Amino acid sequence: MTAKRVWAWMALSGVLAGGLVAIIAIGSPAPVRAADTASPPASPPASPPAWDRQAAARYLDGREVAWQAWDRTHKDRATYCISCHTQGTYGMARPILRQDLGEAGPGRAEQAMLASIDKRVNQWAAMQPFYSDIPSGPGKEIESHNTESVLNAVILSSYDARADHLSATARLAFDNAWALQSKTGPDAGSWVWQNFHYGPWEAPESQYHWAALMAVAVAGAPDHYRDDPKAAPSLALLTGYLRSHYEAQPLLNKIVALQASAFYPDLLSPNQRAQLVGQMTRLQHPDGGWSLSELGPWARVDKTPEETRSDGYATALIVLVLEQIGAPRRPEFPRSKGRAWLLANQDKTTGAWTAWSVNKNRDPASMEGHFMTDAATSYAVMALEAAK
Repeated sequence: MTAKRVWAWMALSGVLAGGLVAIIAIGSPAPVRAADTASPPASPPASPPAWDRQAAARYLDGREVAWQAWDRTHKDRATYCISCHTQGTYGMARPILRQDLGEAGPGRAEQAMLASIDKRVNQWAAMQPFYSDIPSGPGKEIESHNTESVLNAVILSSYDARADHLSATARLAFDNAWALQSKTGPDAGSWVWQNFHYGPWEAPESQYHWAALMAVAVAGAPDHYRDDPKAAPSLALLTGYLRSHYEAQPLLNKIVALQASAFYPDLLSPNQRAQLVGQMTRLQHPDGGWSLSELGPWARVDKTPEETRSDGYATALIVLVLEQIGAPRRPEFPRSKGRAWLLANQDKTTGAWTAWSVNKNRDPASMEGHFMTDAATSYAVMALEAAK
């Protein structure tokens, strides 16, 4: 079953019952009464507001420059730490913008990031992990090495997908990641993930989240990498982990599992899909967006209330997933309403889409205060490009 047929299959299976049916009913026009005279021609529908790709690219590139300049990102042998929120999402989104912007190749910030990843992948055995047990705490070396291996593979395969060829470095990155994949135990098929108790990127739930994104990366890797016999046993372990651990996940992770199921349809049962689509529909705000705070069990460590407004990250992620599973594009459906929210909420000054930390009330002008907006902007780019 192809990703484009998933939504039609879900509808035939009864997945659209309940929440989406209610949306259809609410959006139905009132009956039209006959008129004594002909009505004037209807005005053409207004075009949806455009989004500014160049401004989004400037924001993302500027944040990559800032990340590389931050002393905390400088690591072994003149390389950079790869963060899930900033570099990981940047590496998935930035190459997608290139074609529409008419760019010949990566800019300086991208080149520096890719050169760092290339060095770390090809000198993997000699590279020091991003974090050490001293002073970061027991287990941090293993966590950071596992996490980095997945991020390397996800980023490099994203770039190679645009070139339609899987490079030797990307293949090596996958090999490095498979070598660190847990092969036994209750979490077999996943990776030990960086855990500083900062959701959603560096917390216990992050293990499943990025395992699902790794499955998506494998499916999208060029040269039919998904069918590589060498990777087959590890991929089987990965998909088995995603199936067996699904029910225990927060809603955010279930949404990413739904994304993976667009490429691996047997990951979720029809009932699991139905329940998840219903939850997503019920949580959509009247303005068309979603809030990250409502997709997980988070509580801020500074005791400040979670931000409940619609945000760019949650909205873009859900729009992207709905697009990839083939959700309807009619205006009254969640995918279209979410896309309309994204089109209306790009910051005209910065080019970014705003999101907020679920961990604490961060100063939006600080480096850390940008992290969720970095991820939101990257996901908004992916969602809008997928939906064009």
